[in-house]
Amino acid sequence: MAITPGKSNSLAAEKCAPCSGEQPPMEGETLTAFLGRLGGGWALKDNHLEKEFRFRDFRGALGFTNKVGELAESVTHHPDIHLAWGKVKVTIWTDKIGGLSTADFVLAAKIDELPR
Repeated sequence: MAITPGKSNSLAAEKCAPCSGEQPPMEGETLTAFLGRLGGGWALKDNHLEKEFRFRDFRGALGFTNKVGELAESVTHHPDIHLAWGKVKVTIWTDKIGGLSTADFVLAAKIDELPR
């Protein structure tokens, strides 16, 4: 199912469809529209999506890291996860195309819905 930027459906409800590597990375208005559909805190940096999540302590950050890892395994789309005391930074992109695809935004939306 294609996702139309600006449509009211939730990205988190979509499937992370594997990227064939034949499509170009998102850019321009499409990229901006998809970024606007995510919850706050996600930023574009060097053709990647990044967000830092804050926690009261290391245990909370570790628990969230494990949830992100389990989610990534379940959708077979794996972000970089940096764990530190009280914070977790998640970086997402599609290596096959050297940039961002719809699946990256779907994963980001699913991560936003994880309990903290």
